[in-house]
Amino acid sequence: MDAANSAELQQFLEQEKQKAVLNELVGKLTDVCWDKCITSTPGSKFSSSESSCLANCAQRFLETSSLILRRFQSLQP
Repeated sequence: MDAANSAELQQFLEQEKQKAVLNELVGKLTDVCWDKCITSTPGSKFSSSESSCLANCAQRFLETSSLILRRFQSLQP
């Protein structure tokens, strides 16, 4: 394997790792926000309070995740 192929493979693996992290984040966000906001079996659509709760929960979850990620990155040498 030459250097170009090795670099390509490394880039591909990094992209796949990022996809896996994103999928895990979405799964956690879904679990957390669903448990917090949906208190009864939903019908064909969410109530306005459920929709608002889900939007706020998702926003806070993403902001917190971003803050934690930036903090860990700042600690790396």
